[in-house]
Amino acid sequence: MPAPQLQHSGLPSKRPRDDADGQSASGQRHAPQARKSLQHATPAAVGNNQRANGAQHEDDPTEISAADYDPLRDDTDRAKREQPQNILGISPAKGDSAAGKAVVNPEAGDEDDEWEEVEVDDDEDIDDMFAISDEPPKKKTVRRRKITAANGSAQQTVGTAQMAASMKHDHDDPEGYYRVILGERIGDDGRYLVFANLGKGMFSSVVRAKDSQRGDREVAIKIVRSQETMFKAGLKEIAILDKLRSMDPEDKKHLVQLEGHFTHRGHLCMVFESLSMNLREVVKRFGKDIGLNIRAVRTYAYQLFLALALMKKANIMHADIKPDNILVNNGKTHIKLCDLGSASDVSEGEITPYLVSRFYRAPEIILGLPYDTALDTWSVGCTLYELFTGKILFPGRSNNHMLLLIQELRGKFTTKMIRKAQFSEQHFDDTNAFLSFEKDKTTGQDTIRRVMLSKPVEDLRARLLPNHVAKQMRESELKMTQNFVDLLNRTLELDPAKRITPKEALMHPFLVQ
Repeated sequence: MPAPQLQHSGLPSKRPRDDADGQSASGQRHAPQARKSLQHATPAAVGNNQRANGAQHEDDPTEISAADYDPLRDDTDRAKREQPQNILGISPAKGDSAAGKAVVNPEAGDEDDEWEEVEVDDDEDIDDMFAISDEPPKKKTVRRRKITAANGSAQQTVGTAQMAASMKHDHDDPEGYYRVILGERIGDDGRYLVFANLGKGMFSSVVRAKDSQRGDREVAIKIVRSQETMFKAGLKEIAILDKLRSMDPEDKKHLVQLEGHFTHRGHLCMVFESLSMNLREVVKRFGKDIGLNIRAVRTYAYQLFLALALMKKANIMHADIKPDNILVNNGKTHIKLCDLGSASDVSEGEITPYLVSRFYRAPEIILGLPYDTALDTWSVGCTLYELFTGKILFPGRSNNHMLLLIQELRGKFTTKMIRKAQFSEQHFDDTNAFLSFEKDKTTGQDTIRRVMLSKPVEDLRARLLPNHVAKQMRESELKMTQNFVDLLNRTLELDPAKRITPKEALMHPFLVQ
């Protein structure tokens, strides 16, 4: 079955809003408007032009906008994989994220020291995307000790020692990131001319460059931090990408293409094809808080499952699928799954509660059960929901909160799953009642609430296709949405063994109708 095409000229426009919260001036919810076809729609017209799904409105405090998600928050979870595990899912104690590192108190010093407030770039406002952001870097104000004649010499000595300990070369910053110089040529014989700095993530920075050997064609270059473990991880990512490319020589399976790699001043550099924005940016620009047109979602879903089918055939888990790691072309018609930095062979799977970005983390990971490529299917289900609604499906504050949200929508875990899970004692009592770790609203103290879950509090159909909306939809639209809900239900099976496979998904009515 050929992949459904996202016709550039046939995309419906985004539905106009009466006001900010989707209500009319009278305060009544307006009925979905009839879908209109545009003769000359722009690529931006992938937005939903009717509120076909029943997701809560953007002013609902219980939901989190997909556009506001910060992917860097999940890098904290990534770092936890290298630390002794605190499985409870409660926020780690102060200093946990810096395990193994010397802790310096910025407030320490002579009481006579002078202090000043300065504005600096917010290091937490970073991304690991191949796409240029239109938004300027965020700033934050910090308080630091002012260098004076009395303390300058001592500070310089301490600073020099810390710098020497953390930097191998002066072209690296203290954290091992390469100091990018716009206009610099890198690669063999200066092949690549760097012209844009796209940002940085936990493991690398990304730049955009022109390939002088291919007519100044634009590429994205991932520059891995100068740390031995990260260098080795980069080599592993290259091996996985090469394996997948050998299985897809015609580039039809929607996985980002690695075009080459080299070492530059001690940094492993990976050269990728350059694409447009990622799907989070697509949702933010064209479907913020209301989601994308269901036909666009269907096209992206088909292409994602093509990628997953190839990875399953190769026995490879991506282990970090989310809208941020899915890039689109300029026409918004084709996607590529990228960032395989967390990918591995199924045989290498180690039990860890922090694999995969939290909102997209399958329950078997949190519970400490054996896992395989089915964890990617769960992540795709969460991603597709997000594309359609503009909202994050499971916005858990912790692993424990994730399990609560999952069970409220999908039902209670079976006794068999709980019994086999390595981390079940952290989340369930002896009677298999769920232990919800919460903050007391009055005292602010951590408390444990015993929750008895027998059946889901709600279901996907009621959330995405409430009766009052379904009654006003055309038959073709209703059928398509019903099929979409069914596909989501099958991707979000609690038991990974019962979850739909990529091959089965490609034959699902939602993708072949």
